[in-house]
Amino acid sequence: MRPVLLALAVGLAERHLTDPRFAQAMPNLRSLRADGCGAPLGAVLPAVTCSAQATLITGKLPSEHGVVGNGWYVREMGEPLLWRQPNEVVQAEKFYETALYRDPSFTCAKIFWWWNMGARVEWSVTPRPFYPADGSKILAIYGQPPSYPEELENSLGKFPFFNFWGPKSGLESSRWLADAAIHTLEQQKPRLTMVYLPHLDYDHQRFGPDDERSITALSELDGLIGDLRQAADRAGAALCVVSEYALEAADRSIDINRELRRAGLLEVRPTPKGEVLDVFASEAFAVADHQIAHVYTKSPEATAAASQLLGNLTGVDQVLDRTGQREYGLDHERAGDLVAVADRGAWFTYYYWLDDAALPDFAPTVDIHRKPGYDPAELFVDPELTAPTLRVMRKLAQKKLGFRYLMDVVPTNADQVRGTHGRLPATPEEGPTFLCSTPWSECGGEPGDTVIPATDFARRALELVSSR
Repeated sequence: MRPVLLALAVGLAERHLTDPRFAQAMPNLRSLRADGCGAPLGAVLPAVTCSAQATLITGKLPSEHGVVGNGWYVREMGEPLLWRQPNEVVQAEKFYETALYRDPSFTCAKIFWWWNMGARVEWSVTPRPFYPADGSKILAIYGQPPSYPEELENSLGKFPFFNFWGPKSGLESSRWLADAAIHTLEQQKPRLTMVYLPHLDYDHQRFGPDDERSITALSELDGLIGDLRQAADRAGAALCVVSEYALEAADRSIDINRELRRAGLLEVRPTPKGEVLDVFASEAFAVADHQIAHVYTKSPEATAAASQLLGNLTGVDQVLDRTGQREYGLDHERAGDLVAVADRGAWFTYYYWLDDAALPDFAPTVDIHRKPGYDPAELFVDPELTAPTLRVMRKLAQKKLGFRYLMDVVPTNADQVRGTHGRLPATPEEGPTFLCSTPWSECGGEPGDTVIPATDFARRALELVSSR
């Protein structure tokens, strides 16, 4: 059986492969398609990391696999939970599990793709810090078998966590992950090697997808793909590249929770460290997720009031009740009672405080688990800080000396964000893409209606890893 190297290039759009403006930055990606095959890939609502990846690996919509966003309100726990990683959260069979059932000799390595903890694969590695009792955080990766992440860091150096998310995030994280895939392909020799390349997404959110700095990030991604293709050729492997969503320019934000609060639907609890969202007292609140917001309500009356409020809110394109959610394959018990979809160019903040004197202590930090929603401001250093580099150095010195500290350097407004995603793209060219070094006959036949549905990717990937 021929091995397969499957790279997930976050933020890569079909238009990057077809628009002449990007040709000079992308010789390797364009060559890959020219030598093999490629087509636009359909998107799924919401077009965000966790939902899109769950659809790609299962062939199911969120209504079936249950991943309705990067996070949601867990009703029985009484709290919003974002960026969780257990494999069992996805309520459907993954294509690489099907491959193993069909052929017990099938092996898979999964490098930073989501839903990696407890995944039924031979090798896995994913970000997983330690959280000691003193409230500190120790950066670390987790994997199975335990020797696998140790071997990677021994060979490649420590995973560059600060380049994976936060103000310093960039090429270094994707470079390490690409090297990990090459190392794994050569040393472990799995039938399928899955690798996640995230850094293009960061600059597209920071600067907008058409900024020169974002085009530079495209060129950097293309260089990594060139390295992966050389490694695949040495191993006699097929190389496939897929993206989970594409980004569009952002020009405004929507403070959905602040609007719910002003309407008397959302309540907060004052604490010694600022206000926190009180989900038990609130009649309605939102878990904001890029251009999608799941709105959870306490009663039919609260649902009606929230629906009317959001339907009249500038920047909101759609408010989906359960019937509306069904149309998009989003009607699952985890979904909000309402799902708000932003207008083109708009996105939802999680902010719920009305006075900066009451903002919670986690707001100016990189803290993906405490915030009741996604916060792209974590990609920036607050421009209002005086000598931010000295501030960071002082905080790191406190850390090394064993003192508790807050790395409070993140802005608490949405002014700098220039790119976003989550709603369905207006055209296939503005959506994600698929390309592979093999002909169509080896990965599921012709694309069909010129666009590969997101739900068809798992079938095609299964055929590819099963071909001889």
